[in-house]
Amino acid sequence: MFTGIVQGTAEVVAIHEAEAFRTHVLALPEELREGLALGASVAHNGVCLTVTAIDGERVSFDLMRETLKVTNLGAVTVGDRVNIERAARFGDEIGGHAMSGHVMALAELVELEQAPNNRRLWFEVPPALGRFLFDKGYIGVDGISLTIGQVRSATAEHGPRFCVDLIPETLARTSLVDRVRGDAVNIEIDPQTQAIVETVERVLNARGV
Repeated sequence: MFTGIVQGTAEVVAIHEAEAFRTHVLALPEELREGLALGASVAHNGVCLTVTAIDGERVSFDLMRETLKVTNLGAVTVGDRVNIERAARFGDEIGGHAMSGHVMALAELVELEQAPNNRRLWFEVPPALGRFLFDKGYIGVDGISLTIGQVRSATAEHGPRFCVDLIPETLARTSLVDRVRGDAVNIEIDPQTQAIVETVERVLNARGV
C-alpha cells in the first residue's frame, strides 16, 4: 500500500529494452535506499514496481507489457525524473490517502494557471472515469495524493475534467513542477470513492432505477 505522499524524485539513468518489456535503472538517493531489498515495492509515478537488482545507488525495476501500455512510464527516457514513494509500513503516518499503486488510466494536462505561490492544473480523463470525480474528493496523479478542486462535466468538445491546486512544497518535491500542456499523467481513483460509486450503481440497477 502507498499513501500518495511522494518522498522525492529519482533520475532514470538507464533503460534496457526487450520485446514488450523493459527495465528501468534509477539512481536512488541514499535516503530512499535505506533498508531497500530485492522484491521490495516502490511506486514510480504512482505505479507499483518491484526491485529486481541493487548496485549501489543504481536500482533496477522491470516493467511488463500492461504497465507500458496503461501508464506514462512507457514514454520515460533516460534523464527523466519520476516521483518515488516507498511502500507504507504498519505504524506509518498516513498523510495522504490509501493508494494501491495500480494506475487506472492516463489523463492529459489541458490547462495550467500559474500564480505567485501556487499552480492550478486541469486534467481531462477518459469518459468512464468521470463518475468517480467529485469536488474535494481524493485522486492520485502521478502517485501524488491530491484533493480535487473543481470538476467539469464532459461536453461535446471535451471529456470530464478536474483541477488540483499545488502548494510550493508539492512543486518542490514532485515532478509536477515540470509538467506542461499536453503531458500525460497516471491516474488512480480513490479506492473508497470507486467502491461507493460502484456499489450505489449496482443497487440502483438491481432496483431498475
